[in-house]
Amino acid sequence: MRRNSIFFRSLALSFLLTMILGIAGTIYAQEVWSLEDCINYAIDNNIRIKQSELNAESYEDDWQQSKLALLPSLNASASHSYGWGRSIDLATYEYTDKQTQQNYFSASSEVNIFNGLQKFNLIKRDLYNYMASKYDSDKMRDDISLQIAAAYLQILFSKEMLDQTKEQVAVTKLQIERTQKLVDAGTLPKGDLLDIQSQGATEELNLINAQNQLNLAYLDLLQLLDKSMAEKFEIEIPEFDIEQEFDLIDSEKIYGLAITHLPEIKSAEYQLMSSERELARAKGMRSPSLNLRGTWGTNYSDQIIFSDPSDPDFGEVIPFGDQLNQNQNKTLSLSLSIPIFNGFQVSTYINQSKLNRLNAQYNLELQKNVVRKSVEQAYTDALAAFKAYMATEKSLTAYQEAFKYMEQKFNVGMVNSLEYNVAKSQLTRAESELLSAKYDFIFKSKVLDFYMGNPITLGDVSR
Repeated sequence: MRRNSIFFRSLALSFLLTMILGIAGTIYAQEVWSLEDCINYAIDNNIRIKQSELNAESYEDDWQQSKLALLPSLNASASHSYGWGRSIDLATYEYTDKQTQQNYFSASSEVNIFNGLQKFNLIKRDLYNYMASKYDSDKMRDDISLQIAAAYLQILFSKEMLDQTKEQVAVTKLQIERTQKLVDAGTLPKGDLLDIQSQGATEELNLINAQNQLNLAYLDLLQLLDKSMAEKFEIEIPEFDIEQEFDLIDSEKIYGLAITHLPEIKSAEYQLMSSERELARAKGMRSPSLNLRGTWGTNYSDQIIFSDPSDPDFGEVIPFGDQLNQNQNKTLSLSLSIPIFNGFQVSTYINQSKLNRLNAQYNLELQKNVVRKSVEQAYTDALAAFKAYMATEKSLTAYQEAFKYMEQKFNVGMVNSLEYNVAKSQLTRAESELLSAKYDFIFKSKVLDFYMGNPITLGDVSR
């Protein structure tokens, strides 16, 4: 009997150890994502970013093609024909009413020598369009990176709020137990116990809501990453160090840094340069066009006969190879085309190009104004958020001391449950406000980092 007991204990311990190791292995295998991991994953897998990259590749093809257009053209042709009835033999240029068989071979090449630098300006225009499309793709990366940073911080905020709510529930449960003992001892009225229990029920509901908010925050990040919510996903919890001083450079300097690297500014600048090249190309359409063309051709016909003057009855078709060699013709021509009148099409195109260039200038100015306003807003928001955080931190310290004092008095029956609940609610609200101010400041400081060209990372938010 004792051996059986030892056996079953050993079996139970082995099963328990297996379960613990299995759970530990699952936890260890679960991947933890940092903010950098999330951003890199989105940049590599986001469909909109991939589409923007395809768009940039298309513009690159246009640029490459405009460069290749400088090369001479080269074309060749060959034909074989049969003829019946009376017709002109194009090889002999004589009428014949016999069945004929003919071959024609030709090749031609043409190169543009000058056309008002239209091709040169086209190459530059397509290059600038390609560069603008690349910066448009970079702008999409930046937008998604900021969205992911905001969603990531929302998870961190929700996690801290959930932990805070759990602590509140635990404190209230302890207080309910103490109050129950005091009520049983006749020290406090039962109404105080009911008030504390009511507070506990409210905090239990707050706990459920906090868990739901965390789940929704995770869902938002997963959707930004285009991942299924069925996948196991956990984020890294960084340590934040918010110092008492927040030294920040002038907003005008931040704006100066922003316009040197922000992709929307670079894109607008290249779009302006592209419109200028397109205007130059349009003006080039008024210039004469000079082209050099070379051709080569030969033919064969079964009507070309070799005859012997000494023998009138002798005659045979000249061999195919001999005809191809004898019938060769070569030309080299230089042509000049001068535009004189074409229904004002060129003038209209030049005017449209001027309007497009002016519109591109306005777009660049608009983008700079948008960036300036965004930087000034972010600068103001970051300073305000820092001040709010510092003020809320001081307020929380005061509420903590007040609640500690109130709790001591409640435990000895010097105050009633209503006063205790009011003090606890004030403390809870102050803790929530501090969390909100903390993550509001962190995000807004990261936005400023972005405008200054710094990578979006979490960690110290001191300057």
